Amino acid sequence: MRALRHDRVMVASVEVVTRSERSVEDLFDRARSIDLHTESQAAAGERAVGGVVSGRIGLGEEVTWQARHFGVRLRLTSRITAFDAPHSFTDEQTRGPFRSFRHEHRFEPDGSGSVMTDRLTFRAPFGVLGRVAERLVLARHLRRLLEERGAFLAASPAPGDDRRS
Repeated sequence: MRALRHDRVMVASVEVVTRSERSVEDLFDRARSIDLHTESQAAAGERAVGGVVSGRIGLGEEVTWQARHFGVRLRLTSRITAFDAPHSFTDEQTRGPFRSFRHEHRFEPDGSGSVMTDRLTFRAPFGVLGRVAERLVLARHLRRLLEERGAFLAASPAPGDDRRS
C-alpha cells in the first residue's frame, strides 16, 4: 500500500501584490493588526471572537474569525506559524471550513514605499466538488478579499485619524 505524499496534493493558490507609499515596517505592522483587518472586512461582518481579538498578532498566537460569506456564517481559527519582522509572516488555519489554508505575507522595500505580496494556498473540503468550487468560486472570492484588504492597509489615513497607524 502506497502512502499519499503531502507534497503531491494539489492546492489552489491566489497571489496579490499591493504597492504602498508606507514603509515596510509600517505596512508589516498594519498587516498584523486585528483591528485593521476587521475594518477592512466589514462588508462580510468579519470580527475576531477568540484568541487575540485586538492589537497586533505575533508568532505562535491565534485568532478566531467569524464572518458571513455566501450567506453562511463561518468560523476560522488561524495561528501565526512563521514570523520574520518586518519581512514576512505566515498564518495557517488550525480549525475552520477549509481542508487546508495557509496565508504568506511578504514585505519588500520599493523606492520610498513598499510592496506587500499575499500568497494564499488553500484546499476546500468535499473532494471533487471542493476542487470545482476552488476554481469557479473560491479563488476569485479570496482574491477579491485580499485585494480589498491590501488596498485598505496601503491607504494613507485621513488627517487626524491615528487609529489606522
